[in-house]
Amino acid sequence: MVMLPDLLSLLLAFLPLTLQAPLIGRGFSNGPVIASNFPDPAFIQVGDTFTAFATNDGTYNIPVATSPDFTTWTLADQDALPTLPAWSVPGRTWAPDVIQISDGSFVMYFAATDASSPNRHCIGVATASAVKGPYTPSAMPLVCPVDQGGAIDPSGFKDANGHLYVVYKIDGNSLGGDGPCGNADGSHSTPIMLQALLANGVTLMGDPIQILDRGVADGPLIEAPDLILVDTMYFLFFSSNCFQGPYYDISYATASAIGGPYVKSSTPLLITGGNGGALNSPGGACVGPEGQQMIFHSDSEPNDASMRQMWTAAITISGTNVSISSSDKKVHVVRTGIIQHMT
Repeated sequence: MVMLPDLLSLLLAFLPLTLQAPLIGRGFSNGPVIASNFPDPAFIQVGDTFTAFATNDGTYNIPVATSPDFTTWTLADQDALPTLPAWSVPGRTWAPDVIQISDGSFVMYFAATDASSPNRHCIGVATASAVKGPYTPSAMPLVCPVDQGGAIDPSGFKDANGHLYVVYKIDGNSLGGDGPCGNADGSHSTPIMLQALLANGVTLMGDPIQILDRGVADGPLIEAPDLILVDTMYFLFFSSNCFQGPYYDISYATASAIGGPYVKSSTPLLITGGNGGALNSPGGACVGPEGQQMIFHSDSEPNDASMRQMWTAAITISGTNVSISSSDKKVHVVRTGIIQHMT
């Protein structure tokens, strides 16, 4: 007969080598705060109100939710982007982000399928006088490198000197390479690009520069960039691996200059199994400009990206390290290269 301690040792020996130390409790993040499908969320705080935007939900091009306290969220019965530009395909808008510019108005960046290249996406831009919209799109895409695979996941950023930028992903994995998200053979780059903008937030200034790309530990891609500045350090949050699998995560890289070089953290911030086992393929993080609040999505069921719910978390930044804040519970995860990240 196998004694209980021996049986436990045998079971532990055969667990996947993706976690290190226990993932304790559910106190370090909050969710789902939106139980319906609300993927690729981004938020902005204006006054005492937080406003979040998400990928299309089949009803609205850009769904909206609001919160007075970052904890309780209410879906708005409106579309932030009710009219799409002629270059895009209806019902295929993704990953919006909103910033407020110096004149008090708002600029939205979003990805949409290019009608002239149905397997490629471009980045659009729209403006509004109110944070919830309605936003009016520009007639032409802001960024549209279809020969490189297109572009997705834009995120606006205002530097300490007031200069505006948008970061985005070159969607190289859309060029092929097998796998559920493409590029399983690693034949394509999926770089994160940094593009300077004029003060109006809708006009490009100069050429984009590459600030990050995938490595072996990232699987076929990196995507969903989000850039903030805390003190004198730039933090570039991103997701790696395929969103349709269990290895999708939230990671980050740091740099002392906006153009890099960026150094990836040795450990991802959140992975499947986090929050006491509650998180499934967490990704699409958006972090507030002070580096204290984060929203992200997590699949409602393992290996099923059809329902990606919104979660919130408090984070702590110290030097070049980011951690999930908690008064009494901690999470400890470890990047394990190919074992964790490769599909």
